[in-house]
Amino acid sequence: MAASSSSILFIFVCILLMSLPVETKNETVLKPVKELKKLKRIREHLKKINKPSIKTIQSPDGDLIDCVLSHLQPAFDHPKLKGQKLLEPPLERPKGHNSSDETIHTFQLWAESNEFCPEGTVPIRRTTETDVLRASSLKRFGRKIIRHAKHDTMSGGHEHAVAFVNGDQYYGAKSGINVWKPAVTDPYEFSLSQIWVISGSFGIDLNTVEAGWQVSPELYGDGYPRFFIYWTTDAYQTTGCYNLLCSGFVQTNNRIAIGAAISPRSSYKGKQFDISIMIWKDPKHGHWWLEFGSGLLIGYWPSFLFSHLQRHASMIQFGGEIVNSRSRGYHTTTQMGSGHFADEGFGKASYFRNLKVVDWDNSLLPLTNLHLLADHPNCYDIKSGKNNVWGDYIYYGGPGRNGRCQ
Repeated sequence: MAASSSSILFIFVCILLMSLPVETKNETVLKPVKELKKLKRIREHLKKINKPSIKTIQSPDGDLIDCVLSHLQPAFDHPKLKGQKLLEPPLERPKGHNSSDETIHTFQLWAESNEFCPEGTVPIRRTTETDVLRASSLKRFGRKIIRHAKHDTMSGGHEHAVAFVNGDQYYGAKSGINVWKPAVTDPYEFSLSQIWVISGSFGIDLNTVEAGWQVSPELYGDGYPRFFIYWTTDAYQTTGCYNLLCSGFVQTNNRIAIGAAISPRSSYKGKQFDISIMIWKDPKHGHWWLEFGSGLLIGYWPSFLFSHLQRHASMIQFGGEIVNSRSRGYHTTTQMGSGHFADEGFGKASYFRNLKVVDWDNSLLPLTNLHLLADHPNCYDIKSGKNNVWGDYIYYGGPGRNGRCQ
């Protein structure tokens, strides 16, 4: 009887292995075993974060948006949330808040078909094996890896152009941010624009909640700007994550998918499109709530996640951040914001407008004592202003590598 093709292949592999040096033989055997173990760990992790859905919506950009029952979302894997129900939204928004003045509506790409998740569910962008494999390790996936400098900006390739206030007690912040599609020229770099609500010591026990838009090829596999959130309670070391990639943030909204692409976007010398973001501490329960767009409550970070932020924030930041990997030996050409410097102004540069903070009395107030900081002003810069329509505002950003930025 003729041998089967699989038997012949097996015999061939055995002969090949026998003819190899011992070191090569061990590497040949161990490498597939190592890869299989890695793949097994990844699949186990995906089972934890990709929850069963009652409906799945295909986005034009290739994303799969799963409609997950609210009580099954990743947040409820947290020991302190197991078996609990979603909190009711706060009865009062901060005083002085008015969502009716936000006339420009920004939507998400997945919702362009007018298909949404049913009541009682939350839309969650499905994470794939490919998403995880793009990260340098499973441990790194979904996290900011930052080595800290002595002050409020970070070393390790992270560069900023930010406006900030500090030295007081803050209970939230709000701003309108226009959305762009900056070029990110290295797969391990990102470009983002966000609000930071901060307390604690940089590099030690920093607490933050963050929200805005980002372009991150490593995290999402493309160059679209996406609505994102982040949190940490130990200076980005072991706690926290982007979006819903770990237990923490509790989503309550069925129409916005955290981590999904934003559409439409601003264009140079063309139309400008805003997203409005507000983060504030509910005076009654102490949790940090997030609002996106015209009054859409997205959900909350439970106060028990934090140490310092259980009480209040001590700093608020608005602005942009990029990662400069210097993988080619010179400064990256990854853009911040629109990719243009602040001096170019409206329609060309990126902006934050109507910058406000929330005080102890749950009131939205204009900023006092605003500081500006650009780590590398020849690469990315920032300027501030004030008028009757936009209140306090900033322009910021830049192209990265240029004649003055090497």
